[in-house]
Parts: sequence; structure tokens; C-alpha cells
Amino acid sequence: MELKKLLNGVEIKEIVGEMNQEIKGIAYHSKKVEKGFIFIAIRGLEFDGHKFVDEAIRNGAEAIIVEEDQKFNGKTMVFVSNSRKALSKIASNFYGNPSSSLMLIGVTGTNGKTTITYLLESIFKKAGFNPGVIGTINYRYEGKIFSAPHTTPESLELQKILWEMKNEGVSHVIMEVSSHGLDLDRVTDCHFDCALFTNLTQDHLDYHASFQKYFEAKRRLFSDILVKSMKDKKFALTNIDDPMGEEIVKDINLKVIRYGLKPSSDVTANNIKTTFDGLSFDVKTKGNNFRIHSKLAGTFNVYNILAAIATCIEMGIPIEIIKEGIKSLEIVPGRFEKIENKKGIRILVDYAHTPDALERALLSLREIMKDKENPEGKIITVFGCGGDRDRTKRPLMGEISGRLSDLTLLTSDNPRTEDPLTIIQEIEKGLKSLSLREWSKEEPFFWRSEKGYIKIPDRREAIRMAIKLAHPFLDTILIAGKGHEDYQIIGKKRFPFDDRIEARKALEEE
Repeated sequence: MELKKLLNGVEIKEIVGEMNQEIKGIAYHSKKVEKGFIFIAIRGLEFDGHKFVDEAIRNGAEAIIVEEDQKFNGKTMVFVSNSRKALSKIASNFYGNPSSSLMLIGVTGTNGKTTITYLLESIFKKAGFNPGVIGTINYRYEGKIFSAPHTTPESLELQKILWEMKNEGVSHVIMEVSSHGLDLDRVTDCHFDCALFTNLTQDHLDYHASFQKYFEAKRRLFSDILVKSMKDKKFALTNIDDPMGEEIVKDINLKVIRYGLKPSSDVTANNIKTTFDGLSFDVKTKGNNFRIHSKLAGTFNVYNILAAIATCIEMGIPIEIIKEGIKSLEIVPGRFEKIENKKGIRILVDYAHTPDALERALLSLREIMKDKENPEGKIITVFGCGGDRDRTKRPLMGEISGRLSDLTLLTSDNPRTEDPLTIIQEIEKGLKSLSLREWSKEEPFFWRSEKGYIKIPDRREAIRMAIKLAHPFLDTILIAGKGHEDYQIIGKKRFPFDDRIEARKALEEE
């Protein structure tokens, strides 16, 4: 594409050099530059692309986008105030603005995003659509599955994926929109038909610094990006039960659909029945009342299902199709996922890595076990917290696990460059606030007599200990924090590790 066409819509401060040359590709990493490319210098979380301009030119860059002063070296230099926004616009231009030709649904919030994308995908398939998904677990369409280095890809990769989906005949794209993706302008030039809010609780404060900034990043999807979308029938959905549910859609002057358990909701639920095998409940809308059956367990999933129902009703999908799509979804990987076994040990693996998610998971377990009228059944929780991430949530999660579990096995998550024992000690503060007993690894079999916790830094060992301690047909184990992840990050290296695989191996050894 000709450079001057590629720059259409970019906010430019100054241009030095020619504008008529053909650009063959785009790169924001200097090592990926090829002859005839445009290089866009962006500031990353670890590296600043402005320091690699010379390398990009040596590799064949024909034009350079920068924010700060750079000496002219014969290549066209384009100065902008925000190179991330420039990258987003240039990528959209290069790939022909693909989101304008797709039905694009953005799902944002702290918890529930992944499950909602799976629910919508299942319903859309039943409706005869051809959906694609961009999210935490993977990016997928037309039977193709790609690993997901980020929940929301960088704008260049995102626009390329949307372009490929469009060319493959995808009709609807469901995208998890992260706070990082919003703050870093990854979705700025996406044209959404729908933006959906799940909930907002403490997360990513290591990046955003405050809850208010975290909220403001999420709100951008509604107040800025959705409002500016070129789509004619765009609309928003919000969880009316969440404290930030109304704030996030305030003053957007678009159609807003509210879901939740409050009677004032546009789509609401009652007569909820929950078991280890799934959920059933009555749905009430302004035009229809019907009962839903889902194989997804956990009362928190009522909200996720309501969100999917509200979206599909607004899109005109028949109720029977919606019911079939929900019922046909067997599992969401690593989301309250049951580890089936013949030994009668109930094991659930869940991605809960925030205080709110952990509390919801444990409250759901307690509700299920209460319904089974099993007063002797105990909950064993295995969890840790990620290193180099928000430290303030560690004692909060410790307190939640201590309060709602009968035994907590404190272990490692992804310690990264932190000392695993230091992370465990910070979680332990929350358990100590409840005056819970610390059991040693040598005396764990007495734990049924008194609530407490055991520190086992090795996650594999902690999972095995939980399975060894659980009474078949009585107790339930929750392995929380990593969910679908098939790795563990220690230092700066990734090692193969999957909670589900480790649990199955431990069961075989018992």
C-alpha cells in the first residue's frame, strides 16, 4: 500500500521525506522488519522501540514512525504524538478495516469473559453462523486453533487475525477485551457491534496502579470505542448487580441491556438449582419466560449464561436455539472443570486468580455441597499467587480460602522472578488473620478436626497431597489459579505444567 494511503487517519505532527513509496509490510519489532516495511517505534513494558530504529533501517525499513526526535537518515520519518494509536490505525488501513465487515462482540470485565465467549460461540454455531473467538485460552476459527500470547493481541496481530477470519468466511467474532488491550490501544480501530461488561473486582493493580485507573481502562470500550464504532445497530450490555455496572455505561447514549438477578433487569433468573453436574434456572425477559439447563457448574455461571442470553436475544436469535447452544456446551477449559475419575474424588480445576473469583468459586462449592446434605464433606483448596504481579491481593485471597475452605494448601502459581516462599508468606497473612492452625506436612491427617492450612511450595506435591487427603464420595478439591494453563513460569522460563494432567497422574498413583 502507498505510504500516504497507509497513514490515512493517523494524527501526524510532522513528516520528513517522501510519501509516495509502496509499503510491503508493517513491524513494531525491529528484528521482524523486511525490505520495504514501515517500522513503528512503540514503548513496550520492557523495551522502547525508539532505541531500535537504526536496526530497523539496516533490516530494510522504508519509513519510520516515531514519537520523539530522531536524526534524519534518508528514510521517511513520520512524527506522531502516540505511536501505539498510529500502529492501530496503520494496521487497520493495511488490512482493509476488517472489523467493519464482521459482527464483532467485545467482552470485558474481571471475571467471566472466557466462559461467555464459549457460550456465545456454542449458540452462534447452533444458529448456523460461522464464529471466531479471540481470547485468553486461544484464538480459533474454521477449525484452526492458535496459541494466545495475550488475551487481546497487539493491534497489528489483531487486525491481521480479523482479516484472515473475514477471508475464511467467519461471520461473527467474539473477543475478550482486556484492560491492557484497551489501555495499550490494541482495539482502538475495531468497530464493535456489541460491548458486554461482566463485573469489576481487584486485578492487574501492578499495571494500572489503582482500581479507578483499572475501571477507566475498561470503560473506554463503552465510552470511546463502541461510541465511535461505525456499526449502525450497536448496543451495550451490563451486569446490573455489579457496583460498577451502571457507571461503565453512563452517558454513552446507546441502547443498553441490563442483566442480573435484580427484578429490574431486562434479563433475569430465578429458581436456580445447582449441582456438580450443572445448573438449571428460569429466565425472565420482557417478552419470554423459559427454563435453561447447562452442564456448567457453579452459581457464578448464572451471570455468564444470562449475559450470553441477553446478547443473543438482542441479535434476534430464537429462544430454542439459545437453549440448545447453552445445553450443548460441555465444558470451558480450566473454568470449574471437573476431573472425572472412578475413585469418587471430586476435583475441580479453576482459573480463579483474583479474590472475587476465588470467593465465587468457593461459595458455589459450599452451596452445591449444602444441597447434597453432606455435613461431613470438606473443601480442600490448592492455590498460590503469581509472582511479579499485584501483591495486595495475596492476603485477601488467603483470608478467602481460609474462611471458605476446610483446608488450604498454600503453594506456587507462576512465581516468575519472585521467591515462592515470599509469595506464600504474604498469602499466609490472610490465613493468620483468622487465627487458623498451620499443619505441618507430617501431621496432615489430623486436619479434619480443625480448620487450617499447610505450606507446600511445590505445586505438583501440593496437588498430590490434596488427593491423598480427600475422602472419596465426601470431600471436594478445588485447584485454583492456573486453570487452562499448560505451563508454570519459574524465573523467566516456562516449564510444562498442567493442573488437570497433574491431578490425573496423582489419581493414578493413589
